[in-house]
Amino acid sequence: MSEAPSFPPLMSGEAVAGDALSAACARAAEGCDAGLITYRLDGAEMQGALVFAPEVPLARAAAMLPVCGVGFQNALGALSPPEVAVQLQWDGGIRLNGASCGAFRMVASSIDPTAVPDWLVVGFTLPLYPADDPDMAETGLNPDQTALFAEGCAEVQPPALISSWARHTLHWINRWEGLGPVSLHGEWRGLVYGIDSEVTVRGQSGTFIGVDEDFGMLMRNETTTQLIPLTTLLEATP
Repeated sequence: MSEAPSFPPLMSGEAVAGDALSAACARAAEGCDAGLITYRLDGAEMQGALVFAPEVPLARAAAMLPVCGVGFQNALGALSPPEVAVQLQWDGGIRLNGASCGAFRMVASSIDPTAVPDWLVVGFTLPLYPADDPDMAETGLNPDQTALFAEGCAEVQPPALISSWARHTLHWINRWEGLGPVSLHGEWRGLVYGIDSEVTVRGQSGTFIGVDEDFGMLMRNETTTQLIPLTTLLEATP
């Protein structure tokens, strides 16, 4: 393992033995400072989770999910070979060269979209080795599932990726706070996977045509266009 991760000002890191998202939620509930990143880098997958202290209602604060996703894409894009395509799904999924490779998840102290939550946590899990093939042989058993080291990224070190994710995510947090969602929208739309295609989300199917100001999914079917708020992706507190 290479040297430990480093974090920019206003952020701090804490290595954990278990699930990084659960650990971050527990620390947030205890009242830790915003900017804490819990991480686990050993084993067949890496995890990271970032604690936020929102000052806006949850419906707007949920934009931290795409903020963290864009930060991750920028970070991995800077560390991986140029031919590796890193994309983001609206629901938090991560795609490497078109195949599913981990995902982001989101938990908050409240699920009321009109209320300002005490805390919000966004975390990701990224498989490093194929689940069915730790030796990374090309088995082809799950063509829509991949892992970081199976996609030409064997030189990407997890500590460096966590550090880079922290820096790039902080950059996008500052842009979102200073410029509003417009600049984030432009970056995110260029990275999103599946736009203008048929999707099924939360039991609803249609054509994914874009997002609203707060990144709610706009889905068009034969009769209407419906909005699926980003807050529907919130998970229960672990």
